[in-house]
Amino acid sequence: MSSYLFTSESVAEGHPDKMCDAISDAILDAILSQDPYARVACETFTTNGLVLIAGEITTTARVDYAKIARETIRRIGYDRPEYGFDADHCGVLVSIHEQSPDIAQAVIKKSSEDPYDAIGAGDQGIMYGYACRETPELMPLPIMLAHQLVRKLAELRRSRRLPYLRPDGKSQVTIEYDEKGHPVRAHTVVLSAQHDGDVSQEQIRHDLTELIIRPVLGPWLDSRTVLLVNPSGRFEIGGPCGDTGMTGRKIEVDTYGGYGSHGGGAFSGKDPTKVDRSASYYARYVAKNIVAAGLASECEVQVAYAIGQPRPLAITIDTFGSGKLSNGELAQIVERHFDFRPAAIIEHLNLRRPIYTPLAAYGHMGRVDLGVPWERTDKAELLRRAAGVI
Repeated sequence: MSSYLFTSESVAEGHPDKMCDAISDAILDAILSQDPYARVACETFTTNGLVLIAGEITTTARVDYAKIARETIRRIGYDRPEYGFDADHCGVLVSIHEQSPDIAQAVIKKSSEDPYDAIGAGDQGIMYGYACRETPELMPLPIMLAHQLVRKLAELRRSRRLPYLRPDGKSQVTIEYDEKGHPVRAHTVVLSAQHDGDVSQEQIRHDLTELIIRPVLGPWLDSRTVLLVNPSGRFEIGGPCGDTGMTGRKIEVDTYGGYGSHGGGAFSGKDPTKVDRSASYYARYVAKNIVAAGLASECEVQVAYAIGQPRPLAITIDTFGSGKLSNGELAQIVERHFDFRPAAIIEHLNLRRPIYTPLAAYGHMGRVDLGVPWERTDKAELLRRAAGVI
């Protein structure tokens, strides 16, 4: 194996796609706070001056969708007309209907004897979880660094230390790996930030390099690292004025930055009966515990479902040659000690509560800062004993 490069990106909370994710998850949280058993599939679309909220929601909760959207937009930072899009002057359209009865009867099993068989998968699908030893969070290094860049961008904007910053922004980090697959240096760093019209590009490049890139990437930078700040030139027009946004269009940002595999399902705006969301979280939980247990330095978990069926069709483990046991042996251990039925996942991870809005930006995985349950490593010791590894 020769040395190679790997690149991941992240986007700021004011990016139009991320704003849509945040609105969808804020609506989900508002509903779950009143009705934990609601079934929600909420999609948001935005363009210049307009937000459209649509989807299938079956609930007893009473929420003001437009108000939630405006509050979310304001919290993100679109709070003044000079940005071209703001919470008080954009139009908000709502088109919501209940979940299809065909899907509803497949999901909820009223005659089930086993309570964990009471919820079937809401759709067919393939979900993945991944973990590796590159960071303390057991996440790939490029995506974690990309997230840190845009989080620092938001921090300096909110604190008004860089008052010319606006909510939109993007980052991209390319890491060079050696022949053994270990990260050794940052090859290229890209950081783009929306800004006021009266600031020079020279000032932006200096500030973002010295206050964000160097503090975040620190020892990964060297004399050969290429730093690109606002490489397109001016970035005054951003957010929905610069591009349309839609829920679920940043799935690699939400997960592992392109590492491992992805089944294609998005997370935001979906209640936990949707295995796109809950099973992806659980697969991450399993993969992380396998790596934390020392049974592999890298692990990917794949799980497949059929609509209406509580039990997964298949669970597959791949440690990419790093496992202490074979992939098949690890899969057998996982099937004995982890229950991938949706009802079991929901109960074990306590997913019927309003915890989702903070996940809409900066990733759903590796979020130890939020204390989300799928980041626990409480099964590591059990897995070591089951594998016979002391």
